[in-house]
Amino acid sequence: MKAKHILLPTDFSTNARNAIDYAIYLFEKENCVFHILNAFEVGASNLSSTMGKAKDTRLFRAIKDESNRDIKSLIDELKSKNTNSKHSFNGLSIADSLVNAIGRTTIDKGIQYIFMGTKGSSALKEVFMGSNTVRIIQKIDFCPIIAVPENYNFDLPDEIAFATNFEHIYSEVELVPLIGLAKLWDSRISIVHIDTGKDLQAHQITAKDTLPERFFGLKHRFEEVKGHSTISGAINDYTHENENIGMIAMVNYWHSFFEKLTKENVIKRVAFNTEVPFLIFPLIEP
Repeated sequence: MKAKHILLPTDFSTNARNAIDYAIYLFEKENCVFHILNAFEVGASNLSSTMGKAKDTRLFRAIKDESNRDIKSLIDELKSKNTNSKHSFNGLSIADSLVNAIGRTTIDKGIQYIFMGTKGSSALKEVFMGSNTVRIIQKIDFCPIIAVPENYNFDLPDEIAFATNFEHIYSEVELVPLIGLAKLWDSRISIVHIDTGKDLQAHQITAKDTLPERFFGLKHRFEEVKGHSTISGAINDYTHENENIGMIAMVNYWHSFFEKLTKENVIKRVAFNTEVPFLIFPLIEP
């Protein structure tokens, strides 16, 4: 069976390691190559001319060597703890911004999922997310991303909450990242619609009616959620109240139907506050 290629960016922090361990756990039944990526920059500017000059310096070589050593140490530790013959590890140390390094690697290696750790709480969490995971979600809109909350206690996703407003008719290929994960652990897909007090329009009814066809052969159900002031609050509360939900999923409409309705950056807000891993997968325009 052809191996999946999974990208695991790391800054060697605890929350990055938590995301790595979760990815290994989630895909324990699959043949996988896990690409461990550390991106680093030297100097105040990431302009190509500056980067080119920086690569000739002693500082650059020292940082590059440290990055390579840390990656090797991490991979050695992962191999010692993970004896799964289906898994292999590849280290990547790249001198570039995190966004550029992830984007290039995703294309070059045929990456199928990116796992990112989230960190902290309240204002500190928003600072971290704004500068890292959310920026990746914004910029890398061509590959599924799974954001893993800090200190998440691993559990298999018995149920995946797929939040949608039925504004878009999902194609079969578009739903592959979600369906693949549901099949992996026989997870039920709860299709969660946030009731905003308006009747569904004709195109929304059509979009809703196509989903049972898309999820044919999978356990799935429709859920209506009412009585919340924000979309993200409704999604996170629904997840909190239903213990079986082990993952939230949404398509990556950065300027989405949710935002048009509420002026709320729903993906960012869900990512800030989710208690379970959050799958964001690409929109494929017809």
